[in-house]
Amino acid sequence: MTIALDAMGGDHGVSTNVEGAVMASKKSGLKIILTGDETLIRKELGRYKLKGTDIAIQPATEVITMHDAPSAVLRQKKDSSIGVAVNLVANGTAQAAVSAGNSGAIMAAALLTLKPLQYVNRPAITTVFPTLKGICVVLDVGANVNCKPKNLLQFAIMGNIYVKEIFGVESPKVGLVSIGEEKSKGNELTLQAYELLEASNLNFIGNIEGRDIPQGNVDVAVCDGFVGNVILKLGEGIAEMLFKLMKSEVKKYPLAIFSLPFLWGALNDLRKRVDYTEYGGAPLLGINGTCIICHGGSNSKAIMNALINAAGFVEKDVNSKISKEMEKFQN
Repeated sequence: MTIALDAMGGDHGVSTNVEGAVMASKKSGLKIILTGDETLIRKELGRYKLKGTDIAIQPATEVITMHDAPSAVLRQKKDSSIGVAVNLVANGTAQAAVSAGNSGAIMAAALLTLKPLQYVNRPAITTVFPTLKGICVVLDVGANVNCKPKNLLQFAIMGNIYVKEIFGVESPKVGLVSIGEEKSKGNELTLQAYELLEASNLNFIGNIEGRDIPQGNVDVAVCDGFVGNVILKLGEGIAEMLFKLMKSEVKKYPLAIFSLPFLWGALNDLRKRVDYTEYGGAPLLGINGTCIICHGGSNSKAIMNALINAAGFVEKDVNSKISKEMEKFQN
C-alpha cells in the first residue's frame, strides 16, 4: 500500500516527517511518497539507512503555513505539499494522504480534489480522546463551525462506523454534546438533532455533558465544529497542566525521587494512555478518499503511527461502509 505524506507540514517540519516515514516504512512495509522540497527531503533521507524501506519523493514547490488561509491551497499555492499529497490520492498513485499541516487547507484540498462521499453533506474532522474505559471519538472538532441538525446525524453515523471498524466496539454508544442530560436541554441545533438521533437505528444514549467524555460514558460524542474544537483544545491544555503539576509537586519533596523507580511503570502507562502520539492522527470522515490529519506538534512517533493507521483505515474499507450506511438513511 502507498501513503502520501506532506513532508513540510507540522511545527517540526521536514526532519520529523522524514524520520516518521522511515520508521513507518521499516515497521510496516508501506511505500511512502514524501511531498515537498526535494532538496530538503533528500538531505534528511541521507541521515538514515534506507535498506528495508520503500520511500519516494514527489516534488512540491510551495508550502502552506499555519497562518495561511485555507483558500491558499485552492488559489495562490496550487503546487503546495498538501495539495500534491491529496492529488496523489485522487489519481490513484496513493491510497491515503497524511499531513500535520494546516487542517483547514487539508480540508479544502480534500473537498476540492476528492469530493465528499455520496450522501454526505459535510465531512467532519475527528479526534480520539483517551478515557477511563478506553477511547471516545469526538466529531466534529473544527471543520464545520455552523451546522444543521442533519449534519450532526451524519457525524454520528460516520463516527459510529469508524469506532466499530477501527476500535472494534460492536455497538458504540453515541451521545450528543449538550449543556445537560435532559432531552429538553440545549439550543435549537441540539434539540432538533436529538429528535433525528433518537429516531435513528444508532445506539443513541441521549445528551451528554463534557465530563462524560473522559469518564468513558460514551464511545462517540457528536457536536458542531465550534464546540468540538473547544473540547479538543481544553483537553490538550488539561493534560499538559496535569503533567507539569505532577513534576513541580515531586520537586517539592526531594525524597520522592527514590520512589520513582517503583512508580515508573504506572507513570509510563499513564503517559501512553493520554499521549496523542499513540494514535498518530485522525481521519477526515466523509471524504471520497482517505486523509489523516495529525496534530501540528506531532513528533516522529506520531507521524509513524498516523501512516500505519491510514493504511488500517483503507484496509477496513471504512469509506465504503459509510457510503452504504448513508444510503440507508436516504430511504
